[in-house]
Amino acid sequence: MDIDISASFDVKSWDETPFDEEAGLPKVTRAVVTKSYAGDIDGTSTTQWLMSYAADGSATFVGLERIAGSFAGRPGSLVVQHVGAYKDGVAKGSLSVAAGGSQDLAAAQGAGEFVADPAGSVRLNLTLG
Repeated sequence: MDIDISASFDVKSWDETPFDEEAGLPKVTRAVVTKSYAGDIDGTSTTQWLMSYAADGSATFVGLERIAGSFAGRPGSLVVQHVGAYKDGVAKGSLSVAAGGSQDLAAAQGAGEFVADPAGSVRLNLTLG
């Protein structure tokens, strides 16, 4: 069964730490971020990001996020992989669902996109097994 998920999110905490900084090279950081979701996702998440910043303040990033709660009325949790970029105050990226969900989402597969701006949003298309 395929379902389309659309939700908004609020960042609740952001703890970012550089782990590789050298003069003249891009800063590389790690961040742990928590969010709350509303809409087709009712729940919370924790994400681990790895980011590389360019001199102009833009960045590229990868991350893993565990979202737990209810997805269009189905309880469970998912891990999604993020790959994206940050530029001009907006982060955008693609999402893919990692294997190993729980409860009603144990066999879920899917992909989607997210935008993190003042009105953060996420869209996922999930296939539930």
